[in-house]
Amino acid sequence: MNKRISIELLAPARDLQVGKAAIDAGADAVYIGAPQFSARSAAGNSIEDIGELCRYAHLFDAKVLVALNTLLTEEERGQAAEMAWQVYKAGADALIVQDLKLLRETLPEIRLHASTQCDNRTLEDVLARERQGFRRAVLARELTLEEIREIRRETDIELEAFVHGALCVSYSGRCYMSEKVLGRSANRGCCAQLCRWQYDLLDKDMNELVHQKYVLSLRDLDRSRYLRELLEAGVTTLKIEGRLKDEAYVRNITAYYRQLLDRLFAEADSPWCRASKGNVYLDFTPNPEKTFHRSETDYFLHGRTMNLANWETPKSTGEYIGRVTAVGRNYIEIETDKKLNNGDGLCFADKGFLVNRVEGRRVYPNQMPEIRIGTELYRNFDIEFNHALEKSRTTRRLPVDILFKETDNGFLLRIGEQQKVFEAEKIPADNPERVEANVRTQLGKLGDTVFEASDIRIEWRQAYFIPASVLNRWRREVTQAAVSAVTSGRDVSDLRSLRDSDTPVNRLADSQPLMTCRYCILHEMDICRKERGSRNVVEPKYLRSGKNLFVLQFDCRKCEMTILPAT
Repeated sequence: MNKRISIELLAPARDLQVGKAAIDAGADAVYIGAPQFSARSAAGNSIEDIGELCRYAHLFDAKVLVALNTLLTEEERGQAAEMAWQVYKAGADALIVQDLKLLRETLPEIRLHASTQCDNRTLEDVLARERQGFRRAVLARELTLEEIREIRRETDIELEAFVHGALCVSYSGRCYMSEKVLGRSANRGCCAQLCRWQYDLLDKDMNELVHQKYVLSLRDLDRSRYLRELLEAGVTTLKIEGRLKDEAYVRNITAYYRQLLDRLFAEADSPWCRASKGNVYLDFTPNPEKTFHRSETDYFLHGRTMNLANWETPKSTGEYIGRVTAVGRNYIEIETDKKLNNGDGLCFADKGFLVNRVEGRRVYPNQMPEIRIGTELYRNFDIEFNHALEKSRTTRRLPVDILFKETDNGFLLRIGEQQKVFEAEKIPADNPERVEANVRTQLGKLGDTVFEASDIRIEWRQAYFIPASVLNRWRREVTQAAVSAVTSGRDVSDLRSLRDSDTPVNRLADSQPLMTCRYCILHEMDICRKERGSRNVVEPKYLRSGKNLFVLQFDCRKCEMTILPAT
């Protein structure tokens, strides 16, 4: 049988606690921000916390990838290189990099991954990353399956693709709108998310076509139905977005994808397998609609489709509940098959309310909204599910075989690959069956470790009495040795010298667009020039938000939309 292909489920880690929760929920790897120079300036972490996360992840052969993926000034490149050494010594397995000039510095012998901020959206881009010494390219979210297949056919570099989470409307690394308007550079980790603002759409004569809609606010990515297609296309790492998301979100979404992948890998003819080890035990049922969820899209995976954005709200909408059938003075009647609870949060359009009381199909809000019959309602806060997540004690355990064996002067205890011989007096047991059962019980008490006993074997000529306190001490010594063996440090003497890169760095220039997008407002409005021909329609020309005015340009040959500052 051919060797199976190792597939990595990569989850975000805002901090140490979230990172451990992701590992427990089944992540094969997590990505976390370095203390500085991370594309999420609000999600930096200390070297000590990164080290602790590495030690925990490595117990399960899981990896820790450190994001060092902002553009750097000349002065910062040396600091970033020093930080690369620090996280390497702390145990990190790879660096996620955007600024290609960092490759000119002396870096440790650590894997380098080309961030999606490098704008890896063509075969030529990915081939360049391969030549530059990157081990992995994080693909642009906009790529179709066929484009991914082409890249896979022509390259040997590992391919990582996003499967879930928030979407940037601009090609990553090609958005300068936040920097232009507010002086907060997305390429420096300080994006102000102008894509989530309300805008007016204006025609060439400045007539208003659309008033105050979220025309750039994309739905969230959800490719959970297409994991097989992504793997067959050659992707080997599936990435969940969300380095600013809380622990509940990360645990829920990671566990959801872990279950989907494990079912796929369990198929008799599956060519794929997990990239890490350990059994995951959940005490809740994962559901992506129950935590932050802006509805869903597979984006461009199967080509250009409609309804990529939600023009009504940039907020989490959650799961669909049903339609309003009646409105009273202080209640709303809903046609739904969902069980609603006091404390749930319901929403419609850009409005929301909390549920004070539920009586059959009647919901009594904490504050009665202006709402009409026929309105579609969504639940963006499920109090019952969130309580279950808060109480959840999701765990991950490494199955190990335990051998307890008699020696000439005592006993040998082996747990997994680690063993130790203990000298001890041999006192024949008065009740052999009871003593052997006690030995199994004490050696199998691995609940305070990451291990669980899959098999306990005892080999002795006869049963001997051994106090429970002694067995527990021996067990702790060997399990500690097993943990230390997994988390032992590495030699940091090797240096890496990557080739220089002349690839231009994406910095703001007066002549370039503020956004370059595969998403197109014309297509979203169903007035695409290619699909609808030259119909006599009025096209939008400008975006306006407050005093800010922007120009829209449409390149139908490339199927791209650009946004420029109005002059």
